[in-house]
Amino acid sequence: MLKTEQMVLNMGPQHPSTHGVLRLELELDGEVINSVTPHIGYLHRCFEKHCEAMTYPQIIPYVDRMDYLAAMYNEFGFALAVERLMDIKVPERVEYIRVIMGELQRIASHLVAVGTYGLDIGAFTPFLYCFRDREKILTLFEMTCGARLLYNYIWIGGLSHDIHPDFIRYTKEFIDYFKPNLKELNDLLTYNKIFIDRTANVGILPLETAINYGVTGPNLRASGLRWDLRLDDPYSIYDKFEFDIPVGQGWHGTIGDCWDRYYIRILEMEESLKILEQAIAQIPEGDISSAIPKRVKPPEGQIYTRVENPRGELGYFIISKGQLQPHRVKVRAPSFVSLSVLNELCKGHLVADVVAILGSIDIVLGEIDR
Repeated sequence: MLKTEQMVLNMGPQHPSTHGVLRLELELDGEVINSVTPHIGYLHRCFEKHCEAMTYPQIIPYVDRMDYLAAMYNEFGFALAVERLMDIKVPERVEYIRVIMGELQRIASHLVAVGTYGLDIGAFTPFLYCFRDREKILTLFEMTCGARLLYNYIWIGGLSHDIHPDFIRYTKEFIDYFKPNLKELNDLLTYNKIFIDRTANVGILPLETAINYGVTGPNLRASGLRWDLRLDDPYSIYDKFEFDIPVGQGWHGTIGDCWDRYYIRILEMEESLKILEQAIAQIPEGDISSAIPKRVKPPEGQIYTRVENPRGELGYFIISKGQLQPHRVKVRAPSFVSLSVLNELCKGHLVADVVAILGSIDIVLGEIDR
């Protein structure tokens, strides 16, 4: 056999397929990967340390900037944690609006994941289609709070604004518009032979490995475990809605490959549409600011609250000393955990497969570096 020397290759931190400023140190035997070491810290903002010098309401714009593709859900989780610490019960209308915004954000986030993943593999047109549809959701957000990416919308005890009088009508129009577009996306990308050849049986994540690494969200469900905090550890009013939890089927090979992780996000968008239809049909009238405290000063204590962010379990651990600023804030970021399993997924594959594997776990570096 031809003896080759091991080579170290750096991919990033400015590589377009690393989905942010991430450097991957690849140890190669020819083109075969022996190991992958992710190097992070290029985007580090010291978010958790900053929190100790800010009041609780001042922190909300900062949580937007962690997973900037799912900012509404970052706010949702943080507000929920502080409200539980202060024993605040928000009005039912607020709960419905939060769920509606959260599920619109999930669809918008998955559209970026799916569109950029097609781009990674070499399919440009689906990227344009996904961003076209995402723009409609961002327009709904802009109509509500004036912002398209970083919102400061979900406040502790309520919301910064009530929804626009035409919001429900425009949301219904979006649902009717978007449903057939999912089929179009499947025809264009999901069942494309070249796409399947690049993603099926590549980067297989066995369920036991996923659990041992603490992987959550679509990446865990793609490996076959039906686990979703919205149903298995309900928060807000998710227990009022009927929807399914899609899991990996392994239709093109072994369960838990790149194709499964991609397709789970397609199916989750369909389920989010179901939740949206139910929520906008049931939304009650009411005041959205009646429970907002004049001064946010939780009692001494600590809390851990978790929500089902588009990328998995987003957890906030807050320690309060009874002051206007938290004593400590720690975030459990799903992208950080998903990135930790990258070496297991890449071993034995080719360099070209790193792009497909990394794109399939859908990371955002702002959340990883915090």
